[in-house]
Amino acid sequence: MHVGIIMDGNGRWATERGLPRLMGHKRGANRVKNIVKASSELGVDTLTLYAFSTENWKRAAHEVEGIMKLFRGYLQNNFAALNANNVRVCFIGDPTPLAADLREQMDALTNLTKNNTLLTLNVAINYGGQDELVRAMRKIALKAVSGSLLVDDIDADTISAHLDTAGQPNPDLIIRTAGEMRLSNFMTWQGAYSELAFVEESWPEFTVEVYTEVLADYRSRTRQFGAVILKPAKVSNKA
Repeated sequence: MHVGIIMDGNGRWATERGLPRLMGHKRGANRVKNIVKASSELGVDTLTLYAFSTENWKRAAHEVEGIMKLFRGYLQNNFAALNANNVRVCFIGDPTPLAADLREQMDALTNLTKNNTLLTLNVAINYGGQDELVRAMRKIALKAVSGSLLVDDIDADTISAHLDTAGQPNPDLIIRTAGEMRLSNFMTWQGAYSELAFVEESWPEFTVEVYTEVLADYRSRTRQFGAVILKPAKVSNKA
């Protein structure tokens, strides 16, 4: 089962309590540890966390700097634990604008955990679904121009194979915290048939108990993928 989470509401959680917004992001980083740990126990084998979007650069410079500092700290503090817990870590998004030392940490963690099998953790940083599609189209276009790919052979599978999540299953469920009801450029292609769950709790309040309830609700649904599933007609006992 693949779950994607839009971790929203960190800043608002802090503001509502009279705290600096970065305190909310710090609380949210701590929440990640709980949710990653619980995921495999709850039957999730792929977890994608929306950590920083391509649009988040528009925030105040000090907030962006603070978020990147927290991200560095998370990688440093959890480097060994993620590997010891058999978690395979992947990063999706365009890493180009990130600081060189941060990219080095990301590469090191990716290589260290590449053979782990319990849980695949995708961290979406400088990620946007539209940007991902643009980058995929450029890769496909280059192959078409070079002649290694025929235009008539381009199909949905071709596009999927050139996305950041190539080789991974599409998300079964996308969760967004903090009550907002939109996907905000998250997994635009992959989420075409994902089930959606919008919860009122902000990300710092998204406990394992809430996570468990959301997954239970998902498992009670019937996924049709555009088809019509007919239920057997009831047979009357009347003569």
